[in-house]
Amino acid sequence: MGASSTSERLTTALQVNKRVCGWNLTTLRFPLVSRSARRNSPGVRKSYREVIDVSWGDPHRAGVKPLSFVRQVLAACLYPQLMDGDKLMVDVKQRAQRLLKTCAGGSVGSYSDAAGIPQIIQSVSEYILRRDGGIPCHPENIYITPGSQWALTVTNILKVLVNSEASPRTGVLIPVPCHSTTIVSLTALGAVAVPYYLSEERGWALEVETLQQALDSAKGVCNPVALYIINPGNPAGYVQSRKCIQEVIHFAAEKKLFLLADEVYQDCVYGKESEFVSYKRALAEIGAPLSDTVELASFHTASKGLMGECGLRTGYVELVNLDPAVMKYINNLFSTNSCPVLGQVALDVMVNPPQPGDPSYPLYLKVRHFLFTITTGDANSLRGAFAFPRVFLPPKAIEKAKEAGLQPDTFYCMRLLEEAGVLFSPGTEYGQMEGTYHISFCIMTPTDTMEEILKRLSTFHKQFMREFA
Repeated sequence: MGASSTSERLTTALQVNKRVCGWNLTTLRFPLVSRSARRNSPGVRKSYREVIDVSWGDPHRAGVKPLSFVRQVLAACLYPQLMDGDKLMVDVKQRAQRLLKTCAGGSVGSYSDAAGIPQIIQSVSEYILRRDGGIPCHPENIYITPGSQWALTVTNILKVLVNSEASPRTGVLIPVPCHSTTIVSLTALGAVAVPYYLSEERGWALEVETLQQALDSAKGVCNPVALYIINPGNPAGYVQSRKCIQEVIHFAAEKKLFLLADEVYQDCVYGKESEFVSYKRALAEIGAPLSDTVELASFHTASKGLMGECGLRTGYVELVNLDPAVMKYINNLFSTNSCPVLGQVALDVMVNPPQPGDPSYPLYLKVRHFLFTITTGDANSLRGAFAFPRVFLPPKAIEKAKEAGLQPDTFYCMRLLEEAGVLFSPGTEYGQMEGTYHISFCIMTPTDTMEEILKRLSTFHKQFMREFA
């Protein structure tokens, strides 16, 4: 298919998604990010010292300090001479030495196998086995991957599922709200994003009834083949219950949908009544025949969650119940994107952190305990890594936004940045019910930073509402 037809297909799909579920991919956060950089420039007059950017799932950008054990192992692997002295704990040296032995030539500057370093894949497999209570995990079904989940990992799986020449086109059910890169990646492949709405009234819960409504809306438009789930949610932060997950699995089995489970925030679960249960575990607990037939790809990463090593760009995908012939084809796809070795080192630390009795464990436990302190109220109301509150904007503010050629919540975020030095993402970037407006921000920040954010937000909001009353 030529470039012009691909461009036309992408443009048409984006217009459809904007009309159906409120995504506006022409006014995303990028102008806000650019403006944020200018606001932080020396010499710019402002009432605050610096911009606080919590628009990304990037805790280090927001001031969270990296786990010291991770950085020490990385440093030792990069510069082995550090292990000659006494500045590093014994277990740090042992980990670095073990990892270097897995690298070709004993160097993190070498290439690794296409699927990842075998010993690190084995570590990931053992981690999944422990996480899921002993449910078998086979290393040959795991691929360590570079880059973002949608840009590389999920896209590789969808290349097997999506036929860009098919009529009707291939469809993928995706949640609303959901990150805009999902839409861009899908449409670039020639697929159609079929939105299903999470229930804001129930704290952004996923209700199976909405999945059926999404399928009904796709009739005559596309042929849905996959269901994309984000658990814990991004940006809404909802954590699915075991019962909900099993209902979704039954639905996927009945409708013959491939399950794509984005579980990258599984370590960021707050609240006494919330518990992360993986889709693989829930599927196994249902039992045969579903546990042997439902096709599933689950994703995790060291770039998000507790580790927050966004710059290292590494994660993994585990594939369940795929046909061997399909697995062979997927292996060829992933062989073109070998993951950087340094990222794999971080992934090994994520799945196999210091344990009780290890010299580094006391410090690791202390840092982990204080890493993501929630200062925004009752922890039970914030169960994931993000907040996605609704903003009720006055009619005058909505009209002013339209005059400026902006979505109302983008206008709100623009003013918040300019006047208070806080960078949030507008809800329009993620999709939302027509007539509703939201803001999104990452809550994985140090206590003092979150207190400053809430102080600035409160002052700004009061002034904004008075201005447009």
